[in-house]
Amino acid sequence: MLKGFKEFLLRGNVVDLAVAVVIGTAFTAIVTSLVTNVFNPAIGALFNASTLDDALIVTIPSFTGDGADLRFGAVLGALLQFLIVAAVVYFVLVMPINHLKRVAFAKKEQGEKPVAADTPPTELELLKDIRDLIAKGQTAEGLGAGHDGKHTA
Repeated sequence: MLKGFKEFLLRGNVVDLAVAVVIGTAFTAIVTSLVTNVFNPAIGALFNASTLDDALIVTIPSFTGDGADLRFGAVLGALLQFLIVAAVVYFVLVMPINHLKRVAFAKKEQGEKPVAADTPPTELELLKDIRDLIAKGQTAEGLGAGHDGKHTA
């Protein structure tokens, strides 16, 4: 039971997700501070308010006598915050990852790099050479002489 839990925790996706949540939380704090301390006061000044939260307030009368305030400025601030986060995620994460995928796909289409002449053959290549020599009917003494250093696919 603990082995499965340990495997679950150490699986790459869980660790990556945990890192993403921590970084996302820190990033959200930065964006919230930027919107609250820079954009809200700047846009609020356009509406003669100290912050965007105090701008664009519409009071609706109620039956009890106290009015209900609709704070459209606060909604505009939240929308601004969302747009900033979305723009940063797109330009910092999505675009570079898409570019890397396109580059990797282009390399894959071009084929793999040619193998250098001094690279030793792999086990699979040696086994293929042995199979081919046996198929040709050569004896065990001729097996070593059949490999000329060139790799077969």
